[in-house]
Amino acid sequence: MNGRIVILTGAGISAESGLGTFRDVDGLWTKYDLNDVATPEGFARNPNLVMDFYNARRANAAEAEPNAAHEALARLEADYTGEILIVTQNVDSLHEAAGSKNVLHMHGALNSALCNACHHRWPAPALMASDDLCPRCNAAATRPDVVWFGEIPYGMDVIGEALSKADLFVSIGTSGEVYPAANFVAEADRYGAHTIELNLEPSARASRFAETRFGPATQTVPEWVNDELARTKQ
Repeated sequence: MNGRIVILTGAGISAESGLGTFRDVDGLWTKYDLNDVATPEGFARNPNLVMDFYNARRANAAEAEPNAAHEALARLEADYTGEILIVTQNVDSLHEAAGSKNVLHMHGALNSALCNACHHRWPAPALMASDDLCPRCNAAATRPDVVWFGEIPYGMDVIGEALSKADLFVSIGTSGEVYPAANFVAEADRYGAHTIELNLEPSARASRFAETRFGPATQTVPEWVNDELARTKQ
């Protein structure tokens, strides 16, 4: 049986599908102060602004299609005989649209709504408002089901367990600057996993990886998947 693979994906894997990153010069993020739209305090001050921002992001994501990198990871999951967990920092659903099944959204998902009162989750409509009623408790306490700055990412226990058992850790399209994900490579290395970075350019943590490959995700990810599947069939 092949070993366990944990794959971390960031904004760089979705950039070629038309979804911007924090660092895009003219992207959606540059039009807003992150303290206003990506913190609990910003939501408390102006929930309508935050909802408008995430409605725009949801509309942008709805138009996006999986690219060759997403499709390659779905193919790896389908053809690999070992265990694979995709941990994504992205709030889009392009991994699932490409066919990946075992995906953990550590920063939440645009297509999910969350009740601030009872913590119930439900599929998000195209347009959300903060006074939308929760379908479970009927409170007017709706918010995007995304993890904002200052909040704890989802699934950290599951991720920690997976990293402790991983034989291979692969980071794709991440800056290496956002914690706790930035520390995953050190954690995986401490447990003895081989570590690989696939990125457009070296991340802030590139020197921590045993192996690096640089270039567009639509090029590096399919090439790595092909190599990995060929290796496991030898």
